[in-house]
Amino acid sequence: MIDYILIVAGLFLLFAGGELLVRGSVQISKRLGISAILIGVVVVGFGTSTPELLVSVQASFAGQPDIALGNVVGSCIANSLLILGLAAIITPILCTDKNIHRDSIAVFVASIALFVLSFFGVISQLSGGLMFAALIGYLIYSYQAERRAKAALSSTGESITVHEQEAEQFESDLGLGISLLMSIGGIAMLVFGADFLVDGASNIARSLGVSEAIIGLSLVAVGTSLPELAASLSAALKKNSDVIIGNILGSNLFNILAILGIASLIKPMPVTGQIAVFDIPFALGVAFISMLIILKLKKFGKLTGIVLFTVYVLYILWMYVAT
Repeated sequence: MIDYILIVAGLFLLFAGGELLVRGSVQISKRLGISAILIGVVVVGFGTSTPELLVSVQASFAGQPDIALGNVVGSCIANSLLILGLAAIITPILCTDKNIHRDSIAVFVASIALFVLSFFGVISQLSGGLMFAALIGYLIYSYQAERRAKAALSSTGESITVHEQEAEQFESDLGLGISLLMSIGGIAMLVFGADFLVDGASNIARSLGVSEAIIGLSLVAVGTSLPELAASLSAALKKNSDVIIGNILGSNLFNILAILGIASLIKPMPVTGQIAVFDIPFALGVAFISMLIILKLKKFGKLTGIVLFTVYVLYILWMYVAT
């Protein structure tokens, strides 16, 4: 019973802590005069992926690499199938912005990199460093490209870009002191939440005879994706397509390059078993299909959303039935 309480408490702390950290960080950045584009590209991106980071690092230190890796791979799959599917069922998601096209290609390339690394059986510290460096380089490129896009929009009478919209959804009128307290409190909640979730999930996996990889790919992955789920559903209700798809793609990119990169820098991460053989190739396939839809169809309609959601449910059912 205590393990289930740990999981529920962990999920709550991760969700609430993630929200507090992102909102506090965005407000602090705004008060410091940082541009909305940079806030959207960097602050929101890192902030919404903090639950995945802390859970993967905690699991890696605890000697549970399958939970650490499963969390990242499972979060990417959940983002692209579950969260994007649910959002598309609520409202059509248009993908006409060139920045969205660029990000979809970047996620696919990052997924290919993870697929290639899986053949080596481990993500080394060198590989982790290169992954994180690639993310920093891409963020710099994205920021510059978004500034050019903003200039182009200004000439047409518009003035807000995709990442500015992402930053805007977390803005508030809170003072600097309260924002600092929110950020510090959010970090503390995330640390405890990650510890609770990893401990509870690993204990339940052992008691039920389910592998830690499966727990990481399903329960832990969905739990750490709760901030993305809340943000995407909120944006869907407001019919804000750019925020939905930008949030999903940004999260997946950070998951692969930042979370795995940082976790592997701290401790080399083994890539073996079911995750290497099936789940990483499956995540690559999902990234490829998503990219094709974004580049060719330029829209996720309700039918597409239903298909994505159904595929995710079947994926989870197969995962547990096949064991």
